[in-house]
Amino acid sequence: MSNKSHTHEIPVVFECQGQQLIGMIHQAGVMATTGVLVIVGGPQYRAGSHRQFVLLTRHLAAQGIPAMRFDVRGMGDSEGSPRNFQQLDNDIQAAIDCFLESCPALSHVVLWGLCDAASAALFYGYQDSRVKGLVLLNPWVFTEQGAAKTYLKHYYLQRLFSKDLWRKVFSFKFDYANSMTSLLNLLKQAAGQTKAAQTTNAVVRVDENMTLPMRMRECLRQFAHPVLLILSGRDLTADEFKETVKGDPEWQSLLSEVRVTRRDFAEADHTFSSAAWRDQVAEWTSIWVKSL
Repeated sequence: MSNKSHTHEIPVVFECQGQQLIGMIHQAGVMATTGVLVIVGGPQYRAGSHRQFVLLTRHLAAQGIPAMRFDVRGMGDSEGSPRNFQQLDNDIQAAIDCFLESCPALSHVVLWGLCDAASAALFYGYQDSRVKGLVLLNPWVFTEQGAAKTYLKHYYLQRLFSKDLWRKVFSFKFDYANSMTSLLNLLKQAAGQTKAAQTTNAVVRVDENMTLPMRMRECLRQFAHPVLLILSGRDLTADEFKETVKGDPEWQSLLSEVRVTRRDFAEADHTFSSAAWRDQVAEWTSIWVKSL
């Protein structure tokens, strides 16, 4: 991953509803009208696999794409109390304001998010005309029933072929009681009732009382611009998203639209934690943003 010396990193402090947020803008060495705003999801730090956000924004800037990363309220160096990923609209809006003010040539942004940050990007994107694209990695569509079905299909079936499992069974170290209790609980959750999915192509009002997958689907429907979707092959969050799409014709219809580019990354884990996986995501992102 290249990081050319002519790029500049500028720390910024900006306000969101009376509290100060901390960010870093990575300026490119060329004039550009579209930049990438990285939304950080969940409590995390700037080392390990989440070093990805630093390296990603540096790579984008080196490719001529201005980028900004920031801490939402209650996270990292920013002020305020921790908040749910469904409550980040004001933080994202304030970050976009700061980004465009600091880089006067910019007129549009692409929102980039992993896991619940991808969900937050979907919730916000259609509401702001300055947002012209979304990069969504392993979107978070959690429901108890969906998680249970995914765990049964993608974990328990794999466990049946695990040498470690059978080693424990034949050495009499397998905990049958706890395992059966866990399995029965998952089966009960998987069989639970789910709010019926709305099956209409009409634009409907996004309602916070919708299930998370339904709300995200309707936000995507109302977002009229390009989307890059990247899904890992070794990740239960990505598996749950795939199962959600598989069971919902409306999701399938939306993701089949020409504006949606999908990349399935079979080898990668949830956070793309190896250098090779991280670099591939950065390359896909930069190529896609340039294509806009």
